[in-house]
Formats: sequence, C-alpha cells, structure tokens
Amino acid sequence: MRHGSDMSAGNKRKLVGAIQDRRRLLKTMTLVAFATLTSSCAGVLPGTGPPPRLFRLTPKNTFPDGLPTVDWQLVIEPPLAPAGLDTTRIALHRAAIELEYYARANWTDLAPAMIQTLVVESFENSGKIVAVGRESLGLRADFVLKMELREFQSEYTTSGRPNAHVRLNAKMVKMPQRTIIGSETFEARVGANADRIEDIIGAFDKALGKALKDLVVWTLQTGQSARRA
Repeated sequence: MRHGSDMSAGNKRKLVGAIQDRRRLLKTMTLVAFATLTSSCAGVLPGTGPPPRLFRLTPKNTFPDGLPTVDWQLVIEPPLAPAGLDTTRIALHRAAIELEYYARANWTDLAPAMIQTLVVESFENSGKIVAVGRESLGLRADFVLKMELREFQSEYTTSGRPNAHVRLNAKMVKMPQRTIIGSETFEARVGANADRIEDIIGAFDKALGKALKDLVVWTLQTGQSARRA
C-alpha cells in the first residue's frame, strides 16, 4: 500500500519540468538584462567616442633689426599657471566668471610646457644668443627667465567671433645673485576669422606670436643692459 504523501511518477516529472523551466526563464532574463545594461553603457565607456583633435602653436622666427647679439646664457623656466590653464584642454570664456573648454580639441602638451618650448625655440630662431635652454638641461645660467601664464583662452564677444587672449608676465633674474633686474607683462588679443576651431587656433598662434616677439626683444635688451652696467 502507498502512503498518501508519495508522489506518482507523473507528478514528479511535472515538478522537475517546472523547475527546469523556471531556471531557463531566470537565465534568459539575466542575459537580457546584461545585454541591455551593456548596450546602454557603451556610449559612455572611456575610449569609445571619437578621439580629440590635437593642435600646436608655432615659435616666432621674425624679429626687428638691431637686436643685440649677446654672449651670455639664459635658462627658461616653465611658466606658472592657474589650474584652469595648466592643462592640455583649450580654454574659452563666454562669461567673465566661468571657464569652459572646447569639446574634442586639445593642445599637444600642457599649455605651460608647450609655451616653454616655444619660448626656447623663439630665442634660438633669433640667432642672437649664445645659449638658451630649459633648467633641466643643467645649463650654467647667467640669467633665468621666470614666467607666469595669466591669460590663455578665447573670449567671446557680442560679434559672435572669439578673440584669442594671451597674457604672459616675465621676470628676469641675474645669477648667481638671484636678483630681479626687470619685470614686464606681454599681452595680445587677436580676433578669429570665424567661430571654428581652426580659425580660433590660428588666432591663438598670432596672439602668442606677438607676445613671444616682444618677450625675446625685451629679454635680450634687458640682459645686455645689465651686463654692461
């Protein structure tokens, strides 16, 4: 005689089948949820979007006649800069109290490092100085040029076309006394031909070129006057 709690073979098969169906359903739901999550996150995963365009500026290579040819050595320190400008991102001002950046457009290096390189190359292009280089080269310096990058962004005006604004302060230090023999600020604004990143970079190049030209002229004249004195 069978007890009432015993299950028939048919009922057992039904129970096993129901459990297997439930497991298959749960597995399917998990796979669908994972696929949906992966699809929704694909657009924000790092490296999945288009890469930024990289831009660089050029050193100055034309200078006025009559620049003194000097026999002293100059070390160029990297410019100090606020955190908002000490970046590879290209800064812009739409409002005086807010700093923004262009999307998918970067400098090829941190802005202060890029400007230090361009300053060194500009002095070399002048052909008027015996030796110029970075502090890391271990050059024995007669003078050190310390700089501060205070403005390096585009600024939008009512015309809708931005201006590239560059402002660079320089201090010339006589070695080994480490005395400041001169301080000057170099500033330039150049309007872009259109509100396109290519035109904006062109305006940056012209504005920085003006500042670099004046910086080289001032440095050579100031250092030579100090040597003669």
